[in-house]
Amino acid sequence: MRFRRNIERIGEVAAYEISKGLAFEEKDTTTPLGIAKQKVLQQQPVLATILRAGMPLHQGMLNYFDKADNAFIAAYRKHRHDGSFEINLEYIACPPLEEKTVILCDPMLATGASLVKTIEFLKREGQFKEMHVVTVIACTEGIDFLRRHEPTVKIWCGAIDEELTAKGYIVPGLGDAGDLAFGEKSQS
Repeated sequence: MRFRRNIERIGEVAAYEISKGLAFEEKDTTTPLGIAKQKVLQQQPVLATILRAGMPLHQGMLNYFDKADNAFIAAYRKHRHDGSFEINLEYIACPPLEEKTVILCDPMLATGASLVKTIEFLKREGQFKEMHVVTVIACTEGIDFLRRHEPTVKIWCGAIDEELTAKGYIVPGLGDAGDLAFGEKSQS
């Protein structure tokens, strides 16, 4: 619970910071004592998350962007006996993305391969206006990989670790964010 809540808090901070760069407009709001001018987003973003590890981060973003549309992607590393892995994407559920701001939540940016593949997967659903990637911990190598393949993506991360193991894990990192948030999964 504490791990999930802390990841959620990081999502809240990231949402606040991202909101500063989004377009707002003034609207009249009726209060019990009169009319007030209030700034509201011109367009709600689409909050996208990679299941299951990204759920607490997504919830933190949703706490601030409470009227946002939501997208969910099932992506995971399928490990081979030799220690290598491939990225599998099996599911996507999302609203129309045309000309929208998409905020993609994934707690770990290690090699960058799964995020690049996920962004390509999302592009099949529509040509968004801009993309933000929010992570808790990123590795320099993964940031560089993501920037090479998706140079217009804005990256937001809580911390950057320099080392990546031969198997693609961040050192010191946090471990498996999905397992830490929701319990260990079977290895089948």
